[in-house]
Amino acid sequence: MPNDQFPESDGKLPEDPQNPQIQQVQTRPLTARVPEPVRRGVFSSGMIVITGPTEFVLDFIQNIGPPAQVVARVIVPHAVMPQFIEALRRNWQMYIERFGTPSEPPRAAVAAGAGRRLTLEEIYDELKIPDELLSGAYANGLMIGHSASEFKLDFLTNMYPHSAVSCRVYLAAPQIPRIIESLHVTFVQFQQRLAQQRAEQERRSGSGPTPPSQPPAAG
Repeated sequence: MPNDQFPESDGKLPEDPQNPQIQQVQTRPLTARVPEPVRRGVFSSGMIVITGPTEFVLDFIQNIGPPAQVVARVIVPHAVMPQFIEALRRNWQMYIERFGTPSEPPRAAVAAGAGRRLTLEEIYDELKIPDELLSGAYANGLMIGHSASEFKLDFLTNMYPHSAVSCRVYLAAPQIPRIIESLHVTFVQFQQRLAQQRAEQERRSGSGPTPPSQPPAAG
């Protein structure tokens, strides 16, 4: 089962006059401790992404039989999300190269007249969330493994002195493209909102581009 882990940072040292080629690349360790409560992991059939003020909330849903329930909640800082998306894309490409493209899972049937997009409140009114999952599990790293039928996502808490798996989620391989798309769309919308907020702040503060000065009129 292949594993992938994205780099923690690409920190280049200042150039050394004696050796201008010296640089340093820091990467996270290839292993992480797996606490007993998360060792078995959970199986998920879908995911909901919520954008918070400083983080994204990933709620992994199990909808095999009613009632649908949240089986894992992962808290991801905004700055880390692009690396999560890239790691998933890279692993999906590796999967396709090895096993081929799986058939897309069937989408849930929509009843006549039920095409209205549900609000977030309406969605969560129908979901069961165990009390022990309300706070979620913080993650600033990700290790990914896959077999021919499933992906294993090990969300990591990288803190001194040891990295640890804070949440382990299993997904059927055909679900991964939807997961990637959902994360990508959510992050793009987040960036667009940030850009709009910055533009609005600049407009209100009058810090836009300064018009060129005009030469004095001839007397």
